Amino acid sequence: MAAPEASQVSSLPLPPMQYIQLYSEDNIRRNRNLRPPPPIQDNYSMFGNAFNADDLIIRPLESQGFKRLYPQHFDRRRELRKLNHSLLVNFLDLLDLLVMCPDSPRRAEKVEDLNLLFIHIHHLLNEFRPHQARETLRVMMELQKRQRIETATRFQKHLDKVHELLQQALHNLPDSSETDSKLLVPTEAFEDMDTSDETKRDSEAVNPLDRLMCDIVDNL
Repeated sequence: MAAPEASQVSSLPLPPMQYIQLYSEDNIRRNRNLRPPPPIQDNYSMFGNAFNADDLIIRPLESQGFKRLYPQHFDRRRELRKLNHSLLVNFLDLLDLLVMCPDSPRRAEKVEDLNLLFIHIHHLLNEFRPHQARETLRVMMELQKRQRIETATRFQKHLDKVHELLQQALHNLPDSSETDSKLLVPTEAFEDMDTSDETKRDSEAVNPLDRLMCDIVDNL
């Protein structure tokens, strides 16, 4: 009897197409689509580290179990420069120990010191993240403002061009008196046409016998 296959559960999210198919129109209409996960209220794990939902975004070094190497109130630029120098000095000391006495117990101490210096540098750089986010947002808003101003300027140029074309078209229109004189039609031709038509109609209205007698009298 074959053993039942164990179901494999992946820690990674579903591929995009499989995830999209879960939100089809039929699933949405039948209320079968996945609901967003509820907000985390207590502790959670990320990258193998435990975090609390109420923790600060940038936690103090003491809460992470590290000794602080700089005071509470300090100049970040100056402290970063000092940490960088200390990192270089400790690295040179470690190289000397590896050359002079590779089995010295101070080698592990120097490695721990380097690790602590890197953690402090990383922590100080993370404290600049809010400032970086504000500056990034400011740059994005300035870019959007400049794009809108350029769009408005181009629109104003096109609008001015349209006004200019309309004014030129109005200026090229003929005068109303000239237009009226050109549209006038001589009525003499219509009057002659009306007279000839009336004469023709009168001649057609004469009795044929009377016309015959008139022709005989004319021939005498």
